[in-house]
Amino acid sequence: MPIHDWTRVKAGIFHHFHYEWISEISRVLNRGLLPPGFYAMAEQIAGGMGPDVLALEMPDAPPSAVVNTSSDCGVAVAIRPPKVSFHAKTEADIYTRKAKAVVVRHSSHHRVIAMVELVSPGNKGSVGAIQSFARKAQEAIYAGIHLLIVDLFPPGPRDPEGIHRVIWEDREGSFALPPDAPMTCVAYMGGPCPEVFLEPVALGGHLPEMPLFLSDEIYVPVPLDATYRAAWDAVPAFWRDVLTSDTSP
Repeated sequence: MPIHDWTRVKAGIFHHFHYEWISEISRVLNRGLLPPGFYAMAEQIAGGMGPDVLALEMPDAPPSAVVNTSSDCGVAVAIRPPKVSFHAKTEADIYTRKAKAVVVRHSSHHRVIAMVELVSPGNKGSVGAIQSFARKAQEAIYAGIHLLIVDLFPPGPRDPEGIHRVIWEDREGSFALPPDAPMTCVAYMGGPCPEVFLEPVALGGHLPEMPLFLSDEIYVPVPLDATYRAAWDAVPAFWRDVLTSDTSP
């Protein structure tokens, strides 16, 4: 399905769509996409990645220790690398400790393993908001949590080079978005040597299948286009017409 121009409607309309899309991604993950032992929930994470967020129960081991990396558990990175336009790996830890999201946990310790974040207008609404979003992403990656971030809003004054540059700062792998595809789907493999897998997207284009890593060896391919389409069907017809008409309301 073609990506719509969500800047044409107020933030509340996208908020409704955002809620539906988060729900659809959670459902598809729980209906067989995640390997046994993993589960996904829509959770509100407003602050940092503190102990109340990281674990529903006090863990005895870091997130990576509970992940089964057998061949029948997700897709092996070595066998089928994610298909993206840009990929970079750091050689050392580059991060300092510093709305609802899909949160993937493992049942052994109920720790957060991975998260899916859909960028909303509020995340870019002020300098403080975008810095808070970036800081939360950096904290997660530093803690070894894997992220998938989808930003369907074009770069603005607070992220002139896209959301990835704000998160990744001026580190190696800060890719320049092409002018004809200024929006971002980006997956981060968390840990001491983070990796980034980025695919630029454009209005009217189709969303790619993106990796959601469960460890540094495996990932599950998230069908962004199919879940977007399902969430779009839940948008009221009036606002679907506004978003697909030739003129803004």
